[in-house]
Amino acid sequence: MVKGLQSFFSYVFVLGLLACAKVSQAPNPDPDNAGLFLPDGFVALAVVDSIGRTRHIAVNDNGDIYAKMSYNDAMNGAGGTVGLRDLNGDGKADSIVYFGDYIDEGRSAVGVTLHNGYLYTSLVRKVLRNKLTPGQLVPESETELVLTDTDPNVVKNWHTTKPLAFDHKGNMYVPFGSPSDACQDIMQYGPVGIPGGQGLDPCPELEEHAGIWRFDENRIGLTQRDGYRFATGIRSVVGMQWNPRDESLYAVGNGIDNFNTIFPEIYTPWQAAVLPSETLMKVNEGTDYGWPYAYYDQIQEKNVLQPGYGGDGNTVGRAAEFADPVIGFPGHWAPMEVHFYQGDQFPERYKHGAFVAFHGSTDRSPYPQAGYIVCFVPLESGRATSGWEVFADGFTGVDTVVNTSDALYRPMGLATGPDGSLYISESNRGKIWRVMFKGDRDKFGADDLIGMELRKSRSYIKTPDPEKDNLQRGDELKGGILYNTYCASCHQRNGKGDNNLFPPLAGSDWVTGDADRLINIVLNGMEGPIEVLGKSYNGLMPHNKHLDDHSLASVLTYIRTNFGNAATPVDAPAVGKIRLISESE
Repeated sequence: MVKGLQSFFSYVFVLGLLACAKVSQAPNPDPDNAGLFLPDGFVALAVVDSIGRTRHIAVNDNGDIYAKMSYNDAMNGAGGTVGLRDLNGDGKADSIVYFGDYIDEGRSAVGVTLHNGYLYTSLVRKVLRNKLTPGQLVPESETELVLTDTDPNVVKNWHTTKPLAFDHKGNMYVPFGSPSDACQDIMQYGPVGIPGGQGLDPCPELEEHAGIWRFDENRIGLTQRDGYRFATGIRSVVGMQWNPRDESLYAVGNGIDNFNTIFPEIYTPWQAAVLPSETLMKVNEGTDYGWPYAYYDQIQEKNVLQPGYGGDGNTVGRAAEFADPVIGFPGHWAPMEVHFYQGDQFPERYKHGAFVAFHGSTDRSPYPQAGYIVCFVPLESGRATSGWEVFADGFTGVDTVVNTSDALYRPMGLATGPDGSLYISESNRGKIWRVMFKGDRDKFGADDLIGMELRKSRSYIKTPDPEKDNLQRGDELKGGILYNTYCASCHQRNGKGDNNLFPPLAGSDWVTGDADRLINIVLNGMEGPIEVLGKSYNGLMPHNKHLDDHSLASVLTYIRTNFGNAATPVDAPAVGKIRLISESE
């Protein structure tokens, strides 16, 4: 009898091992890697698609995935958290359960975190947690209120997010974002925030905002007053994680906006599109990253004084007092998550760095919107050893993102599964990818990254050319059609004029010189004698106010770049500025 029981339990034990082996074995990828472009040796599959506007994700030790939805109403009240389980080991979610009876306020990003057997749910105003029952997908325990943000205006704060990070010393870290862009917003402080407006100095927000607070992770019922301000000068943090390799806290920060809108005399539209830097920060106790007084310029690779506090784009001044980031990314890419890989499936190099998910820009106009990728930053001793690398691409579904809504998917959350796979979530439709490595880990090297390096030339990744990538610059094709319709009868199709009343455009300083002067002439017309290339002309130039800004910009771009001319293009905002001045006179 005993021998029979031993044989039976041995049989059950072997079956269990086989089951575990089946689950732990990486499943087959989708034929097209579910639309992703990855370094050589990496493959991917879609775990789930269209579950709703998914934000951050977490993966449990048994492979269960938890995803936090953007708003409860996205699921028509079905619950703001989703539990996903693969029942047959093919990598696809077979069991999808919505749960959570909390009310989520506001518009800000929200998160989900697993720590010490608890599922933490971050809302705009609260942090909740539930003890998970082994084997159960949906928490069965009573919900505990961990933290409450008592700021009465918290829901109006666009930068109030509460991603959590835990160290190995019993501490929990929570950011409290700034309610303004740069301590100078007109909606917050009245007359400041207008073009050229100055920021408040000292900035009152720094007392209870724009920083990261540390709490005792074993306590519940907390408010901000129960915590300790661990670091300051950080405008907006949506992604944060403790790195066990160097026992340090890291966070990704979203920079300020509106440089050209508020300071048009200092920053061009191009500068406003690429600055200020989004940053990866190593956050030590007492660190001050300088918001709102300074910002990091990734092009100059230094902190400079913020224009609301006397800066001009180059002056350092008091900015020298503040900490430098680990690395600076292009402006407005919107980093949503930083993740340190601790699995054993990927090549060893990926344990020595950080993955960052970029949600993508919304305010880079008139240049293409940018970001929308997952990158990898090699690190050593808390410093970037080289530039960032494109790790996962293909989310946009289009070559050029003119409007944010053009992007099919927007990367959001990152998490590592128990087998070492990397999971990526996105916020538009609710798709989650599982990225796996199927190559030779020992032979993986620089040659396997060449394809991803080439992808940096894509319009939503590269630094835009100030002229060629300006989406509002005149369209030469359209300009040629309009020129032949409205202009060629006088200036001729070859741009050489009629040698009598109407001057040549070819080689003329009136065309290739001051663009504002040319815009004014074509927009408002001109009469009276002028001298062009040493000869006097006295024809009538009619106004063209009936053409919209882009059409006029197209005509002007055409004549400035044809007939042997090589002047810079004209964009629609430049025409609009002259039109506004003319109408006000």
